[in-house]
Amino acid sequence: MTARRVVITGIEVLAPGGVGVDAFWDLISNGRTATRGITFFDASTFRSRVAAEIDFDPEEHGLSPQEIRRMDRAAQLAVTAARGAVRDSGIELADTDPYRVGVTVGSAVGATMSLDQEYRVVSDSGRLSLVDHTYAVPHLYNFLVPSSFSAEVAWAVDAQGPNTVVSTGCTSGIDSVGYAADLIREGSADVMIAGSSDAPISPITLACFDAIKATTPRDDDPATASRPFDGTRNGFVLGEGTAVFVMEELERARARGAHIYAEVAGYASRSNAYHMTGLRPDGAEMAEAIRVALDEARMNPEQIDYINAHGSGTKQNDRHETSAFKRSLGRHAYETPVSSIKSMVGHSLGAIGSIEIAASVLAMRHSVVPPTANLHTPDPECDLDYVPLTAREQRTDAVLTVGSGFGGFQSAMVLARPERTVT
Repeated sequence: MTARRVVITGIEVLAPGGVGVDAFWDLISNGRTATRGITFFDASTFRSRVAAEIDFDPEEHGLSPQEIRRMDRAAQLAVTAARGAVRDSGIELADTDPYRVGVTVGSAVGATMSLDQEYRVVSDSGRLSLVDHTYAVPHLYNFLVPSSFSAEVAWAVDAQGPNTVVSTGCTSGIDSVGYAADLIREGSADVMIAGSSDAPISPITLACFDAIKATTPRDDDPATASRPFDGTRNGFVLGEGTAVFVMEELERARARGAHIYAEVAGYASRSNAYHMTGLRPDGAEMAEAIRVALDEARMNPEQIDYINAHGSGTKQNDRHETSAFKRSLGRHAYETPVSSIKSMVGHSLGAIGSIEIAASVLAMRHSVVPPTANLHTPDPECDLDYVPLTAREQRTDAVLTVGSGFGGFQSAMVLARPERTVT
């Protein structure tokens, strides 16, 4: 029996620097940065005071006053993106069996902004050790459980099939799409609305990353603060955002005349079982995820035209994945362009994996490899082709995109043009 192939037929992205796919691509293909000083709250007491924020007005994007009150910002982003992806795909969900339409949403930190805000209210800004629940909003429970994100998306598109939240830290965005592809391949669904969303720019998140010094203290120059693979890098820049996709079985998509962006050709996830924040320097577990993803895609390393790196801008991560690329792709790693869009849109934790999938798909669509911004000073231990500063025109038929998350999570996905020959 021939395996069911899974393709992406709709995309929507809400990312720093612009809302929508066109604005997102314009930013990253031109090497501009959307990192700035934090404006959401007074961050003057924090070590790291830069972030990549979205200029997003939920009312302007069609959310009702009730939806806005009920949903955390991350859920608002996810619902807006889901509706946009469905429009982009041209799919008529009303003509589709709703039990065959599923949802997967990835999120690392859930409704952080709302929980942070509501704690300040019920504790009277921390003055009450025993909080007063009478001041809580009626929907406080929705902020506690990340499953509210996928429920909101399902309600927005009337999807009554499999419904799941995937929360694997910073690989959530890749893992949610990979899981959605698996559900279609195994026949549990015909259509999946899949992606991820996080809006973590809040005092509690800044405090957490300040404590472990993971974020950059380069507050005097926010536009150049995110420097993946650069020898002067000193931590990542926190971001927010979402990307959501409509995914379908290939023949079904062809039968309805859908525009097909790319095939989800291979996916794998591994764990290092080693340390909550530390990484083994040899990159073995990421390399293994890459190897398995390539095997599932029935591709060899030489067929990869571009690597969309995790590229967080921390010393250990950039060296770790550089080692993983060499270990898994061999000599071809030195011949393959690699870049990190986190240099431009920051690190939106669980959302970034889906945003990077969108960037990978658009790189194929436009035959352009987006650059790594702010890369001026090469690190001798990061000695691959990281496409510094300026985008590169190049036909791209297959992209490897990877993610690395606290807890040792390592994920890899291969995206390819669907017209490729599969044996």
